[in-house]
Amino acid sequence: MVAKESEETLERGEPVPNVELPGTDGETYTLRDFADHDAVLLVFTCNHCPYAQAKMDLLNDVADEYDDVAVVGVNPNDAEEYPEDSFETMVEWVEEGRIRYDAYLRDESQTAAEAYGAVCTPDPFLLRNEGDTFTLAYHGRLDDALNPDDEPTEFYVRDAIDAVLAGEEVDLEFLPSRGCSIKWK
Repeated sequence: MVAKESEETLERGEPVPNVELPGTDGETYTLRDFADHDAVLLVFTCNHCPYAQAKMDLLNDVADEYDDVAVVGVNPNDAEEYPEDSFETMVEWVEEGRIRYDAYLRDESQTAAEAYGAVCTPDPFLLRNEGDTFTLAYHGRLDDALNPDDEPTEFYVRDAIDAVLAGEEVDLEFLPSRGCSIKWK
């Protein structure tokens, strides 16, 4: 396991890259599929990483709590080297209820991770729906628990979501997310 911290590559307020990726439900998704949501929490994540696993409950809770926010997990890891990150295992975890996001997508080509500048799992990007495009509202830590066994006391993602839903700017400095490095091919 190689721990990394996320890096700022996209600017807040900047339009984000659109992606087209297959979901565990058999559908193919782009950001336009979430046009009826005020925001999308796009999180580069995976199954095998203990840092990503430690945030699954939080992401499931956010998906349950916020009707106006779509929680979308994107798994970009090399499944040949990390079989637990295979599409089949992703489907199993959704079917078992371990993952209850609005969508769990596979980035087999890793082009989405590259386009967003994602480097670790989890690496979250909160996107604001501007009507005809999505822009970056927040990129950074989900909460203040930096290690898998830490208990969070502050939930930055909820503060960021609340600001976006209120039509306000996110008043959080960039605090890098920490997790396993993305397993590039």
